Amino acid sequence: MESHLFILEAAFFTVAAIYSMTGHGGASGYIAVMVLLGMAPSEIKPLALSLNLIVSASASYQFYRAGHFRRELFLPFIVASVPFAMLGGYLQLPTRWFNILLGLALIFAALHIAIRRSADNLKQPSLPIAFLAGAGIGLMSGLIGIGGGIFLTPLLLLMGWANPKQAAAVSASFILCNSLYGLTGFIAHTGQTLPANFVWFALSVLLGGLIGARIGSHNLPMRTIAQVLSAVLLIGGAKLLYV
Repeated sequence: MESHLFILEAAFFTVAAIYSMTGHGGASGYIAVMVLLGMAPSEIKPLALSLNLIVSASASYQFYRAGHFRRELFLPFIVASVPFAMLGGYLQLPTRWFNILLGLALIFAALHIAIRRSADNLKQPSLPIAFLAGAGIGLMSGLIGIGGGIFLTPLLLLMGWANPKQAAAVSASFILCNSLYGLTGFIAHTGQTLPANFVWFALSVLLGGLIGARIGSHNLPMRTIAQVLSAVLLIGGAKLLYV
């Protein structure tokens, strides 16, 4: 890690800036960078979740202040997701085929979002569907070491439950909670601590996240956010297929 410190800081800043435009914390991007640099899996998961916490907190604040957050949409997903995110963080399972299936699903969602227009008449998901989806996303998030926004955002858009900025706002808060409990589960299981140079990575993603979330919540048109999200999903899907 020491030999790649500057590369990691620059890459983390860039990932945080791009992902936070869509309300995401960037975990799948951080994981891809760390895998390419040959970091150990035991280092990757806690670091990705920790950086996710910082960026998603910034994005949550920015999108909330801009008036895009919908509490009634957020609550049913997060209530079911949090305990399963903690369980997923605690479990240490082989996930190769799991990652391949999820990678293909993300690429499929990315292509659909790229060509699909936002729904004009938004609807509220039923509580059973929201609980089931939240639980599944939470478990996947904890297992892989991400916050879950990369699954929740396309679901909200494709089902017509939110427009792109509302989906970004809800996903940012969702990622914040899942990352916190996923990291808690991982530490409870392994007792592992963060690297000594974590503060430099934290500063990099904080700056990138502040810039990206500000642009996404105020300046980017709805359609542009959907296009950026589509690119993010393609990157995330490719990362899952690669790892």
